[in-house]
Amino acid sequence: MTDTVAQPTVADAKAAPDTMAWDSGLRRLMMIYLPLGCFVLILLFPFYWMAITSFKPNAELMNYKEHNPFWISSPTLAHIKHLLFNTAYPHWLWTTMLVAIGSTTLSLIASTLAAYAIERLRFRGSPYVGLGIYLAYLVPPSILFIPLATVVVQFGLFDSPLALILVYPTFLVPFCTWLLIGYFKSIPYELEECALVDGATRLQILRRITLPLAVPGLISAGIFSFTLSWNEFIYALAFIQSGANKTVPVAILTELVTGDVYQWGALMAGSLLGSLPVAIFYSLFVDYYVSSLTGAVKE
Repeated sequence: MTDTVAQPTVADAKAAPDTMAWDSGLRRLMMIYLPLGCFVLILLFPFYWMAITSFKPNAELMNYKEHNPFWISSPTLAHIKHLLFNTAYPHWLWTTMLVAIGSTTLSLIASTLAAYAIERLRFRGSPYVGLGIYLAYLVPPSILFIPLATVVVQFGLFDSPLALILVYPTFLVPFCTWLLIGYFKSIPYELEECALVDGATRLQILRRITLPLAVPGLISAGIFSFTLSWNEFIYALAFIQSGANKTVPVAILTELVTGDVYQWGALMAGSLLGSLPVAIFYSLFVDYYVSSLTGAVKE
């Protein structure tokens, strides 16, 4: 006697996909969309709060009992006008841009040469040199700014943006060098060996072969350097005294707060406008930044 195999009915065939679709949709909601929504909310809420505070009149800022703290009833541009025309904010922004670009350029040049020498020249102790350079990045600025202040004063650079341009590479070069060492390591060494056989020098190889292939890594290091230079606070507070030469992070805190009076509208407007250059910089090079996370040319 043979066993009979139960054939699926039409109702079962219709019910199975519905159950699977519901189960897959619920799992996708709980594992993807819900965590992603929480992450986006937490990430973007500070910018939303800065934006609504920048356009709120003082009457709404000081009276949350009658006005919704998460919405604007009567938008105004008074805070932005005060920031742009009654303070030195445009000059602060220009100084911050100059310092960030200058320190980023110096850091990329130094870290590129250091990373290439450590990774490709293969001298004795090169791995330990790379590790030592990275360990230098771990030293907190709160320890270094006192001896660096003495050096800055002795060289006559106190209260000058040039002091920040020369000091910022002390914490930018170590990390950028460590980052580029890993990126240069992913570039096949056979390409350079072929160039050496053809008679190319190390500088020619670096300029014509390695650097064009390492553009995503250089941009990633440049984004890191630019962001840290733009947001740095301790050195800018210690080395700059006059209000005209201050950078945006220091100026909006020291110049827009008088005693115990906080100009919240101007403070939030300054923070919002100060974050736009970094956001624009990221948006222009985001493709290169993402590609740098996946490595360079593979064998």
